[in-house]
Amino acid sequence: MGASPLTSWPWENLGSYKYLLYGPLVAKVVNSRAWESSSPDQWCFYLLLLFVLRGATYGFWAMYCNMHFLTRQRRIFKEGIDFAQIDKEWHWDNFFILQCMVGALAFCIFPFLRQLPFWDMTGVGITLLLHVLISEPLYYWAHREFHKGYLFSNYHYLHHSIRIPQAFTACFATPLEHLLLMGVMGVPLLGACLMGHGSWGLLFSYILLFDFLRAMGSSNVEVFSVGLFEAFPVLRYLIYTPTYHSIHHTEKNSNFCLFMPLFDWLGGTMNTKAWELHKEIISGKNDQVPDFVFLAHVVDVSQSLHSQFVLRWQASLPYKFRPILILMWPGAFISMLMLWAWSKTFLFSFYNLRGKLHQVWAVPRYGFQYFLPFAKNGINDQIELAILRADKMGVKVLSLAALNKNEALNGGGTLFVKKHPDLKVRVVHGNTLTAAVILNEIPKGTTEVFLTGATSKLGRAIALYLCKKRVRVMMLTLSVERFNSIQKEAPEEYRQYLVQVTKYQSAQNCKTWIVGKWLSPREQRWAPSGTHFHQFVVPPIISFRRDCTYGNLAAMRLPEDVEGLGTCEYTLERGVIHACHAGGVVHFLEGYTHHEVGAIDVDRIDIVWQAALKHGLRPV
Repeated sequence: MGASPLTSWPWENLGSYKYLLYGPLVAKVVNSRAWESSSPDQWCFYLLLLFVLRGATYGFWAMYCNMHFLTRQRRIFKEGIDFAQIDKEWHWDNFFILQCMVGALAFCIFPFLRQLPFWDMTGVGITLLLHVLISEPLYYWAHREFHKGYLFSNYHYLHHSIRIPQAFTACFATPLEHLLLMGVMGVPLLGACLMGHGSWGLLFSYILLFDFLRAMGSSNVEVFSVGLFEAFPVLRYLIYTPTYHSIHHTEKNSNFCLFMPLFDWLGGTMNTKAWELHKEIISGKNDQVPDFVFLAHVVDVSQSLHSQFVLRWQASLPYKFRPILILMWPGAFISMLMLWAWSKTFLFSFYNLRGKLHQVWAVPRYGFQYFLPFAKNGINDQIELAILRADKMGVKVLSLAALNKNEALNGGGTLFVKKHPDLKVRVVHGNTLTAAVILNEIPKGTTEVFLTGATSKLGRAIALYLCKKRVRVMMLTLSVERFNSIQKEAPEEYRQYLVQVTKYQSAQNCKTWIVGKWLSPREQRWAPSGTHFHQFVVPPIISFRRDCTYGNLAAMRLPEDVEGLGTCEYTLERGVIHACHAGGVVHFLEGYTHHEVGAIDVDRIDIVWQAALKHGLRPV
C-alpha cells in the first residue's frame, strides 16, 4: 500500500506527538484570547472547540458500544473486540489533523467566513437540499468505485480489514478517502456560506450530526426499533441503521449509501436481507448465555476507569496511573456512589475460548467497601443474586474473584452453596490454581520461606504443601490455636517444618517471602537485601525496596486460541488473567462436577496445575 499516493498519514510515525501539530492554532487562541467575543481570531477558538466536540461524539458512541450490560441484546456481531483491532484503530483520529488544517486554511482564504452570524435558518434548508442532491449521490458513487479493483486493494481494503465495526471504525481509512469525505461534507456548508446564509450554528450542527450518524452506523449496536419502521415504512429509505451498514461490511457488494438507503434502491444495490436481520437483532437473537462467568469486583475509584466503556485504549493496556485519570476522577467518584446506591451485578466484558462464551460480571462494590462491617451483608446479597441469576440462565461455572471469596465474608463461597444446595451452576473460588501458581514460582532448592496471611485458606494450603516438600515454613500468626490446627493437618513426620513466628524480625535472614497480608514499607524493612516477595494479597503491596524484587499477583496466560479479548485484567499484561479466574476456566474446561468452595484440597494442587498446562494456560 505504501507505493500508492495518499495511503498513509504524514504524521503516522509521530505517535502521540502528532497532537503537537495543533500547537500553532492553540497558541493563536491563547495569545489573542480568541474565546472572547471581541477577538478577531474567534474563529480559531470555534475551530478547536468543534474538533473537541467531534472527538467526543465518536468517543461517546464508542463508550455506548462497549456498555455490554446495556447493549448485549442488540449487538449485531457477537464477537468481541480484540487487542489486534484496538491497536489497528489506535490512531483513528488522524483525519482530524488534516481536516483542522484544511479548515484553518479555508478561514484564511475566505475572510468572510470569520464574520458568520450565530444562526441563519435559511442556511439549514440550503444545506439539507445540497446534502440530498449532491453529497449523498456523490458519496454513493465514490463508495461504489472504491469497491473496485485498484481503489479497493490499495485504499478501501484498509477500512474493511476491521473485523467488528465500532464507532472508531468509521474513521479508519486512508487520507485519500478522508479528502473525498471532506468534500462530501463541505459542499453543503460551502454552498450555504457562498449564498450568504452560513452560520456558526449551522457549521457545528451539520458537522456534529454528520459525525453522529457515521459513528452510529458503525456502532455494532442496533438503536432503531422495528416498530418505528413499521409505522413509517418510508424511513427505510431515508435513514440507514447499524444493521443495514453491517451487511455492507460482511458482503461488501451492497448498501453503499452515506446515510440514505434511497440511493442504494436507485442504484440497485439495496440488500434485501437488512430488514429481516434488523428484526432478528432486535428480538435478541445474538444475546447468548455464557458457559463460564468470572465474578469480579472493582479495586478502587481510579481502577473503575480501566474499562472498555470508559477508555478503550486505557483498558487494553495494563492498569497504571495516568494524568488523564485526574480529569475523570470526579466523575468516577460520583459513579461509585451511584453504583453503591442503585446498581446490581452487571456484564463487564467477554471473550470466547474454544467456541464457548466466557463473561466477566462485575459486582458494583469497591475494594474499601469489602472492609466496612455494615457493607458485608449487602455485598453477599449482590454475590448471591449473581449466582442465582447465573444458575437460572444455565451458566455452568461461576468463579469468584479475590474479595468476593473472602473467608470472613462468605467462607470462600461456602455460604451460598450451603444456602442453595440444589445449584446447577458450579461455584468455585479458583484458589487451588492460585496456590499452584505461587508454589511453582518458588525456586527449586528453596529450604525456607516466610509466610504472612499464614492461616488463611491460601496460606494454609501453601504451608501444608511446602512442609511435605521438607521446606521450613515460618508462619506469621498470633493465634496459637489456628497454627496448631493447621500443624495437626500435616502428616506427623512433616510437622516440624511448620514453625509459628509472631514478629517480622524472625524473617530477617529469609529471602523468600510469601505475602498474603498487606505489608507496610516499615514491615518490608525486615526483609534482607535480595528478597523476592511472592504475593496473594489484594491490593498488591507497594514496591518499596529497590534492593528486593516483587512478584505480581498469581496469574496465568490464556491459551493462544482465545478470541475477542480486548481488556487487560487490572495490572496484568495482555492475555493474562488472575489465577482465581484461570482456576475457574480450568474447572470449566475439565468438566469438574463439584463446587470448589471453602478450604483448598492440598492433594489436588498438582492435579489442577497439570490440567491448566494441558489446556494451554501458561505461567507468566
